[in-house]
Amino acid sequence: MRTSAESLEYLYDIADEMVQQFSIGRMEAIARINQQWHGQDLSGEDELLFHELPYYWALRIYYPENVPDWSPTADRSGWPVQPAPPRDSGFWPDTK
Repeated sequence: MRTSAESLEYLYDIADEMVQQFSIGRMEAIARINQQWHGQDLSGEDELLFHELPYYWALRIYYPENVPDWSPTADRSGWPVQPAPPRDSGFWPDTK
C-alpha cells in the first residue's frame, strides 16, 4: 500500500498497540495491518486512518466481528479472533 511518512508512523503505532493489547509479535501485527489495507492508498494528508486512535484500529483489525465493548478492561476471552494471514500470503514483512 502507498503511505506517507505520517501514515506509516501511524501504522507502526497501530502495530505497537496490537502487540501490547493482544501479546502478538510485531511481525504478525504488521501482517494483519497489511492484510487490512492492502491495495489502498494511505498517502493523503487527511486519511480516515487518522480519525481514530491506534487502539480503535487495533481492535477492529484483530476482531472480525463488531467490537461489543471498547473498554480496555473488557473480558475479550470469548471474542472470535481474526486469524493471522498465512505466512505465504505476502502480507508478512520480509525479514531477510
